Order: sequence, then C-alpha cells, then structure tokens
Amino acid sequence: MTTTIASPETAPAPASSIKVERLTCSIGAELSGVNLGDVSRDEALFAELRALLLEHKVLFFRDQDMSRDEHVALAERFGALENHPALGSDPDHPGLVRIYKDLDSAPEHYENAYHCDATWRENPPMGCVLRCIEGPEVGGDTIWVNMALAYEKLPERVKEQIANLRAKHSIEASFGAALSEEKRHALKERFPDAEHPVVRTHPETGEKILFVNSFATHLVNYHTPENVRYGIDYAPGASHLLNYLASQAAIPEYQVRWRWTKNSVAIWDNRSTQHYAVQDYWPAVRKMERAGIVGDKPF
Repeated sequence: MTTTIASPETAPAPASSIKVERLTCSIGAELSGVNLGDVSRDEALFAELRALLLEHKVLFFRDQDMSRDEHVALAERFGALENHPALGSDPDHPGLVRIYKDLDSAPEHYENAYHCDATWRENPPMGCVLRCIEGPEVGGDTIWVNMALAYEKLPERVKEQIANLRAKHSIEASFGAALSEEKRHALKERFPDAEHPVVRTHPETGEKILFVNSFATHLVNYHTPENVRYGIDYAPGASHLLNYLASQAAIPEYQVRWRWTKNSVAIWDNRSTQHYAVQDYWPAVRKMERAGIVGDKPF
C-alpha cells in the first residue's frame, strides 16, 4: 500500500473557526468562534484577524474574558502602545488606558464628537483595542464611520478642491480647553498642533481617506488666489469647507453602531475610521480599557 503525502503547496489550508457576520453594508463585522486571548499568542490567528480588520475596518467580539496581560499582548501584535496625556493608564500596564465614567466623574463632552483618536499627534494611532469592563444596562453605544467611503462619495468638484489641502489638529483646543491658561499652554508646548493632509492614503490598502475630524481647527493652505477673490472669502470660506467635510462622518449610511456588554471588545483601524461615544447614560457607570497602537505619519 502506497501512502501519498500532499506537499505544502498542494495541502489544503486549514479551515478557519472564525465566523464573520457583517453588521452593515459599509463597515463593521462581528466575529465569533475565536478567543482573543488565543489570538494574542497565535501568529496565524492574528494574521487572519488583521486581514479581516483591513477589510471591515472595525471588528467586534462578545464574551472575551481576557486578562489585562492578554489585552496588552494582543494590541502589541499590531505595534508599540502609547499613553494618553489626559487619561490615566493602568499602573501595571503602560499603554492600557482606563476610560472610567462613574458617579465620581462629572459628565465630559470630548468623546461624543466624531473623531479619530489623537490626530493632534504627528503620528496618530494606527488603531485601538477597546474592552468593556462594566457598562450601563442601556445606552453608552459607540458609532464607527467608514471615512474611505465618506471620501469616495464626495462630489468630484470637492475632491478636486481638497486634493492638496492640509489641516491643523489640536489637543489644546479640545482636551486643553478645560484647563487653566498655564496648563493649557504647557499641554500645547508638549504636543504642538499637528498638520495632516485633508485626504490621506492608507499605507496598507492604498485607499483615499477623508482625514478631518473634531480635532481639526483650520485649513492651513486654503488662502490662495484660486480660492480667495477678496480677503473676506478666507475665514468663512475655509471654515465652511472644513465644517462640511467634518459633517460627512454623521451620514448614517457610512456608520455602524455597537451596543456594549461586559467583556465585549472592539478593534478598529484608526487610519480609516472615525468614532463617536454616545454619552446618554449618566449617571450610570461605564468603564472601558483601551490599548492604543502607535501609528505612522499620514501622507
């Protein structure tokens, strides 16, 4: 009896145990049949997850009772982690940021605006892994937006107008606004306004992405003879255009909305999405832990 052994080239690939359910026509998929603790230790599983992230832009999971060590290890497979200057990290896990909203916390209004995380950095985060530790019985959902699709659907005349525009992004005008003047200036000195293209290119997929959000304060190179007939055109013209572009994130056809439960997890590509944390639940408690992954300079 002769036994034939398939060569590596002809052997069938092992079937994946991951079940993928798309949540909308434009963005987001819920994955089941996978344990993220295992993904943090398994190169092949992680490669599959990363490919799905590029395809769907945000991935969702339920019932992931992973440890903080596993949370950090999973995020670190994407790259180095970063701290946040305005939010506290877990003392034993640098880069694992605690976003705890409880009865001792006054309601804040930073997250309930459409934004990419930390675009006030020269190198904004590549992405994030966010886990719900404790959530309200109802409320506290998060919305994500496909900003590649938002760019694709813009009128051609607008695409031509914004092709070479750049915008400033500021932590001083957002997180710094509630600080004293001295602390606000110190924060800006530590994190000077960053300048990014209004339309960035995704470094892995090549997609064009509309890259302005609530951290963007103004367009820096709008004031040209092509755009300005008289000086009065500049201030309202530039701000109206920026507001129009930022408003594209609010279009429901580009969105997915996720209802959190304990131990649910979201992983998103911060380069191609925006998100909005709905703050409709206070004084209920909402405790989240987020690992933000260092990204590259937008181009």
